[in-house]
Amino acid sequence: MAIFPQTSHSPAPDPAAERLPSLRYLGPNWYAAVMGTSIVASAGVALPVHIAGLRTACTVVWGLAVIALAVVLVARTGHWAAHRDQARSHLLDPAVAPFYGCLAMALLAVGGSTMVVGQDVIGHDAAVAVDVVLYTAGTLTGLAAAVAVPYLMVARHRIEPGTASPVWLLPLVAPMVSAALGPLLVPELPAGQWREAMLLACYAMFGLSLLATLVMLPLIFARLVHQGPLPLMLTPTLFLVLGPLGQSTTAVNQLADVAPGAIGAPYAEGLKVFGVLYGVPVMGFALLWLALAVALVVRAARNGMTFGMTWWGFTFPVGTCVTGAAGLARHTGLTALTWLAVALYVLLVAAWAVAAVRTLRGLFSGALLAAPQAPAPVTVRTT
Repeated sequence: MAIFPQTSHSPAPDPAAERLPSLRYLGPNWYAAVMGTSIVASAGVALPVHIAGLRTACTVVWGLAVIALAVVLVARTGHWAAHRDQARSHLLDPAVAPFYGCLAMALLAVGGSTMVVGQDVIGHDAAVAVDVVLYTAGTLTGLAAAVAVPYLMVARHRIEPGTASPVWLLPLVAPMVSAALGPLLVPELPAGQWREAMLLACYAMFGLSLLATLVMLPLIFARLVHQGPLPLMLTPTLFLVLGPLGQSTTAVNQLADVAPGAIGAPYAEGLKVFGVLYGVPVMGFALLWLALAVALVVRAARNGMTFGMTWWGFTFPVGTCVTGAAGLARHTGLTALTWLAVALYVLLVAAWAVAAVRTLRGLFSGALLAAPQAPAPVTVRTT
């Protein structure tokens, strides 16, 4: 079953376009699997503790992420070539269009993991070259999605009041991923104007994404309070709220690390202080939301929630909280934050393993490539 429901925007299949029928319903949500795999590698090497064999395992996972990105890019290209009617209907569907932000984040995530893990295999220079290409493509795509998807929501989509969804955050959080991964490239730039421009550009994308998220979060929570829990299949998307929270915490701490070599001393010290003063409260809210999301997922599981591609929402957002907690642990030296990062990483690996196995099973059976079904109706709140 797909991550998004069938809607009235889906036209009848064009017989002339049925060259690759298995790709007809393969939407942009599949990039979430690439993101979720890549973050396992990046978050593993970011942990502020040494675990024997972890880096080797992360290198293997990075290789899987690279393969997954290549496969999904080819498959999505085939989808657009053979099923343009369906691809256009995805853009006009408010339940699907936000997932175009996943393309940008998949490119960025694989580029970043190549820098921190992949260079062990391909070397530093090659890793930098790969990251430059993927970071540039991902950042441009993410900025375009951050404008284009809200434009479509305003000008073309017809959205009923009280139907806000956590997936609306996807195109808005993509620039935050650029802000968090841009610091990897700052030391590779010439000292002076280039480094400072890159640093401040990352802070600009941090602000862009943060303020847009602050606009959207009240709508999402109001929808939950007034309309009740999400449909069972969409309940895992509640974890997407963790994405901008964990990624913004990661961004300010990563940027603080490279600030001394990119900007003057007063600002560099201030940015390091800002990383902790911002990150600790936001991480606290992330843990609050994690507890709420887990409770609602448990409720949905008890009411019959089955596997879908939405389960990949359990991976990347949790991974951003791992890297955020690791950054705070690094800058504060607080042991509690170290163990928080480790605990979240255990949760991430467990979620990734379950999602990966179930996805492969769904691919082999064909269930995940079948026409999407409408989500089950929301159950009446009696408890």
